[in-house]
Amino acid sequence: MFHALYICKSCSFSLTQREYLGEKGGKILYNQVKNLAEKWSLSPEYVIQEVECLSACKRPCAIATSAPNKTSLMFGDLPALESAEAILKFCEQYYTSFDGIIPRQERPEILQKGILARIPPPPQL
Repeated sequence: MFHALYICKSCSFSLTQREYLGEKGGKILYNQVKNLAEKWSLSPEYVIQEVECLSACKRPCAIATSAPNKTSLMFGDLPALESAEAILKFCEQYYTSFDGIIPRQERPEILQKGILARIPPPPQL
């Protein structure tokens, strides 16, 4: 069962700064996560994909996770230069969870805030 991590490549670096060193914050975050994921044990199980927009423009940088039969989760307010390691740690927790729900206090500190959405999985027919 594949899991997905989506990273918004259009996110500004912060609410007050669109770019940093010529790159948008979302693109920086995506590149950092992809670089770390090259040595990550769950790389074969995860699709890490940059997406054009997650519509969280007032809460950059934004990511989302999803998997079949699990709740999808979306986060914002992630600092582009400091979040990559915590995101992969969270993805490990999400992967091993039964339903995709990771209690707030168990998430990496940087992901204990900033949750934007919890979307239940589609009903099984």
